[in-house]
Amino acid sequence: MAPSIGVSEFYAGKSVFITGATGFMGKVLIEKLLRCCPEINKIYLLMRAKKGQGTKERFEDFINCRVFDKLQDLSPKVFDKLQLVPGDILQEDLGISIQNWDELQRECQIIFHCAACVRFDMFIRDAINLNTVATMKVLKLAEGMKKLEAFIHVSTSYCRCELPLLEERLYPPRHLPQNVVDCVKWMDDDLLHYLQPKLIEPQPNTYAYTKSLTEDVVSQYAGKFPIAIARLSIVTAAHEEPMPGWVDNMNGPTGLLVGAGKGVIRTMHCNDKYLADVIPVDKAVNGCILLAYITAVEKPKEIRVCNITQSGINPITWGQAIDMGRVHVQEFPFSVCLWYPGGSPKSSRIQHLIAAFFMHVLPAYFVDLLMFLMGKKMFMVKIQKRVNYGLEVLQYYTTKEWFFKNDYFLSLRNKISKQDNEAFYTDIGVINWNVYIRNYIKGAREYCCKEDPSTLPQARRLQKQLFYLDKIVQIIIYSLFVYLIYYYVTRIFS
Repeated sequence: MAPSIGVSEFYAGKSVFITGATGFMGKVLIEKLLRCCPEINKIYLLMRAKKGQGTKERFEDFINCRVFDKLQDLSPKVFDKLQLVPGDILQEDLGISIQNWDELQRECQIIFHCAACVRFDMFIRDAINLNTVATMKVLKLAEGMKKLEAFIHVSTSYCRCELPLLEERLYPPRHLPQNVVDCVKWMDDDLLHYLQPKLIEPQPNTYAYTKSLTEDVVSQYAGKFPIAIARLSIVTAAHEEPMPGWVDNMNGPTGLLVGAGKGVIRTMHCNDKYLADVIPVDKAVNGCILLAYITAVEKPKEIRVCNITQSGINPITWGQAIDMGRVHVQEFPFSVCLWYPGGSPKSSRIQHLIAAFFMHVLPAYFVDLLMFLMGKKMFMVKIQKRVNYGLEVLQYYTTKEWFFKNDYFLSLRNKISKQDNEAFYTDIGVINWNVYIRNYIKGAREYCCKEDPSTLPQARRLQKQLFYLDKIVQIIIYSLFVYLIYYYVTRIFS
């Protein structure tokens, strides 16, 4: 049964504090709250100075992001509800001034803690400080909030990669978080580098390990205020809002999509029959908004865990996604390509390594040789090393299959009205994957690579030229191969 108050009505008059506001999810979350909860009182954004920009200059750039285009056109005054909170999650007390700290504790009712480092290869000290210690600081702030109704901690469904099945419950970590925090404080870098592989085992990287520790940190505040953990699977481009295909970073599948579309990635270690558990960012954000709403209304004493995952509903395999991508990259080719998009995933690591040598390494050295002979700066080998390193990190997730229980996530839409279900949609079953991937490629081209749609005709001409060049090179290589076989066979039998 739906609560007596609707989602938009619940957020009316509420003040919300968001960490990670400038991130991919943070932007979509803010846009959605401003647009669909117009009576919301205030949204506090924790923001630090960055790259020579002060917080005020960065805030101005932030609200001019294309994710807010619809709001800028319909109701530009709504941005008055955003309040900048200068700070930094790495600093003591989040680097927040005493005045802002007091105001947050006095006025805030909802916290969305989205800030985290999503780099898989981060050094463990940095990952602990960014993911675990930072969460301790946000919880300290939350503990003093007089009106707090819901604390939403954004985690990952890959927090326990060693488990083939992840249920919607807490899992005790192998180490006590405070012990690990204390260790990274006094150990030097050399010692930590030496211990890191054993410390994070059986996790594949420091991201998953610190996310596991952080969930335990959050669990220690059970009963102090209503808490829910939103475990997201692989977050991808928007399905519908703020615009189909919107994405602003090269993380995960987006980087693979762009790399393959530009002809840089032509092989990867991937079992194409495994399911790709991806969740469009707008559905993930809607899930978090509903989770905060239900948590605040029901006021549970225990911590709610919500796996915001696909979990076999409307399934798509990696192979199906790649096949659809091949088709749609012809319609929306990239303006700058190193080669014609091609290649294939390899379920065998040995096959992948052989293919990588011939398709990635040798062409990279050949291009740099040409650059050297022309007296120009060599770049291709450096790029290829970065690509191969990135593939090594990501391929852990494309060669294994996980199953996530998501009954609580599915139940959220049964707890709200039909009208709220239309506004805060979470149904994965309605996604047409072919249309979605088409919009994904178009969005990556336009929003990530900043390529204007007007450049498409020229990009398509380049794509056609690269196609013929690719065929000519293939004919030359195969002809040379056949000639060598013929030459050596005739030598042997002559």
